[in-house]
Parts: sequence; structure tokens; C-alpha cells
Amino acid sequence: MSAPSNVLGRPQAAMTPGEWLGRVFAVLLLTIFALFFLVPLIWLLIAPTKTDRQLLLENPFAFGDLSTLAANWNSLVTFQNGLLWTWIGNSAFYCGAALVITLVISIPAGYAMALTEFRGRKTLLAVTLIVMLVPSTALVLPIFLELSAMKLIGNPLAVILPFSFFPFGVYLTYIYFSTAVSRDLLDAARIDGANEFQVFWKIAMPLATPVIALVGFFNFTGNWNNYFLPYVTLPGRKSPIQVGLAELLSNVPAFNPTNAGSTTISLSALALATLIAIAPVLIVFLFSQRFLVTGMTAGGTKE
Repeated sequence: MSAPSNVLGRPQAAMTPGEWLGRVFAVLLLTIFALFFLVPLIWLLIAPTKTDRQLLLENPFAFGDLSTLAANWNSLVTFQNGLLWTWIGNSAFYCGAALVITLVISIPAGYAMALTEFRGRKTLLAVTLIVMLVPSTALVLPIFLELSAMKLIGNPLAVILPFSFFPFGVYLTYIYFSTAVSRDLLDAARIDGANEFQVFWKIAMPLATPVIALVGFFNFTGNWNNYFLPYVTLPGRKSPIQVGLAELLSNVPAFNPTNAGSTTISLSALALATLIAIAPVLIVFLFSQRFLVTGMTAGGTKE
């Protein structure tokens, strides 16, 4: 009997027992990790269709009914006169304003560090890399003290300005312009009479669409999911949705029995609020994934 062939018609050696066991182990490991991440997500998608009693007593992966989903939706959107939409609007405003500032600063900064020579360039790049290694939570206290000294606590700028500080975006842009943009193309524009601003705006910027999308997505996602900084700087109705979810959580009897007599939020309604909170990030990802993939792979090869 002849040996099996691959798609090119060449003989393919049979797998040894060790290779076969290795593949089985890899498939098993990937399956376990997939279930570990998918099972909670499936439960979260089904939970808003059930009552709290059904969540506790019935099959966790059995679908409830649409009337329960409608009731949970109604209790959620009427919570404190539609406070949920206020939180979502706050998040959209804070993240959108910070995103604009981040792009205006990060893209030119990365371009300058990658394609121009100036005194202190290497030092500035080293500082950028060092700041990237500092956990954001470690900066909350000094940022809070600084904002307090500037009397910005409770002001939207208390989160917009820190959200705009995004050294990782500068580094991504630096890598992109260093590897994916031809210096000869930029030099040709200079020879044709373009000044530095025209070279950046008319040549480099159109080529930088993938990295702009990548920086924007990472910045928007990180800021949308940020909880700690807004929690300490923007109390009450000025809070974003992530802080709002914590307030909803405190009104669920299962997590806070002391509020059991006055709560209006059920566990299944909280699950629905969580889905609403992550929906904007999912929508942004779905509409920008082509640019994201291009941006992540553009710096993989040297010109």
C-alpha cells in the first residue's frame, strides 16, 4: 500500500505515536480553553430571558421567553428615570473626546519619532516604552491628587484628559511608520517641493489608515472598559457605564442583601445591562476589523 500524499502529490510520512498524541493534546487543550471562555458568554446571552428563579433552579443553558426579556428591559430602562442611557451617553462622550485628542497627539508623535531626527529622540522613545510598562491602576492615585489640586474632580475633564494619555498608541504609530512606510516615497514628495506638513498630511496620513484604526480601537476599548479612574473622579450621574454597572450590582439582592427591600434590579436585568454595556465595543470591532487586521500585520515585515 502506498504512503498517503499531501495536496501537492508528494508522499506524506505517517505520524508517529508521539506526534499523534501531541496533536490530540493540543486539540484537547484548545477545546478546554474555548469552553472556558464560551460557556460564560453563552450563559450571559441567555440569562436576560429568564427570571431570577429560573436562573437558579432551571437548566442554565435553556432559553427562557421573550416576555421575561421585555420585562427585564423595561425594569432596566426605567431604573431611576433612565439612568442607564445617561451612563452610556457619558461613556460615549468621554471616550469620543479622548479618542480625538489621542489621535491628534499620537499619530504625529509616532511619525516624528519614526521618520525625523531631532535632539532627544531616543530618550523620548525610551521614556515612552517605560511609561507603557507602568500599570494604569498604579497611576490613579497621583492622577487623582493632581486633578484635585487643579479642582477638576467631578468635571468631565477628570477622565477625558487621563484617557487621552496613550503612550501605547505613540509606540504603535512609531512601529508602523518605521516599518510599513517607504522613506523614498516621502523623500520624493520633498523633492517635488512639499513641506514637512504636506508630506505628513498628504502622503503619510493616507497610508496610516490601518494604524489610525488600530490606535483608535485600542484607546476606545480601554477607555470604555475603564472603571477605577472614573469611579474615584466622577461620582453620581456623571459616571460612565462601567461605574453604573457597579451601582446596578449594589441594587441586586443576591450581591447586596441590605438593599433587598428597595431594589428594582434583578440578576437577569443586570445580565442584560452587561450586554448593553459591551455592545458599543462589539459594534466598533465589527465595523473596523478589516483595518485592525491590516494594522496589526503591517509592521510585520521590513521594507
